[in-house]
Amino acid sequence: MTSSTTSEHRAGIISALSAYFLWGLAPIYFKMIDQINSSEIMVHRVVWSTLLLLVIVVLSKKSSTLVSLLKQPKLILHLTVSASFLAVNWFMFIWAVNNDHLLDASLGYYINPLFSVALGVVFLGERLRKKQLIAVALAVTGVLIQLIVIGSLPLISLALAGTFGIYGLLRKKMHVDSFVGLLVESAMMLPLALIYWQFFVASPTSNMFNNPTSLNTTLMFAGIVTTAPLLFFTSAAKRLTLSALGFFQYIGPSIMFLLATFHYNEPLHMAKLLTFAFIWMALVLFSFDSIKAYKEKKMLAARNSD
Repeated sequence: MTSSTTSEHRAGIISALSAYFLWGLAPIYFKMIDQINSSEIMVHRVVWSTLLLLVIVVLSKKSSTLVSLLKQPKLILHLTVSASFLAVNWFMFIWAVNNDHLLDASLGYYINPLFSVALGVVFLGERLRKKQLIAVALAVTGVLIQLIVIGSLPLISLALAGTFGIYGLLRKKMHVDSFVGLLVESAMMLPLALIYWQFFVASPTSNMFNNPTSLNTTLMFAGIVTTAPLLFFTSAAKRLTLSALGFFQYIGPSIMFLLATFHYNEPLHMAKLLTFAFIWMALVLFSFDSIKAYKEKKMLAARNSD
């Protein structure tokens, strides 16, 4: 490995760590403004994310890519569909954090990789290896334990995993620049957000002219909280293989789990702990199987190149 390759690999690792740490720490930001209604926070997330993404697209000289995309109505329609799942995911995450369901959010993002695998089987015709099947079965068992013991499914967790998993599946099938695509998706949410802000938000903080500067600055920061991790993630994706990048994805929900348990003191009942335990076992098995498959693929490629 050359020094330049090593440097690129190191930069990729730093970017991946930054992305997932920021995603994991995002609940701290939303807890800072939990006195504001979740739907109002969602409005600010959409508005300031759209403006910030527009600036990023212009400064990164991707305006021509955006113009080209806007001339493809079929792709715009697909992005409108993906935007709807992203909007639900964004709102549910804010609601979960601000209503003391951070553990459920953590569980949802632990489940997400396994849910994505299941979606790949159903919609992309992918086949599961034996250990992957066992991992999925362990995850399902974990969810069923909560259903049997508590008497209800972890609906918030499943909804977060489901909406983000479907969003990922939809975006996987679209050949769109990540920032340009996200800008279009945010722009699709913007009219509804502005209409809701203008006519349906009647809180004391809805008129920003009446708010202190510190609060307005915090609300506008929602754009950075949304886009900064994606900037790092995109940088990491360019420098690391998808297999390598996948091993960093558990950092976010792990930070959320620690924050919920030790900082925000959310109750961790035995049934929920058992659910987490089964999901963790599933992810360990899934990760080891992925490492093995990646090494075998690499060795096969090396043999074929000889």
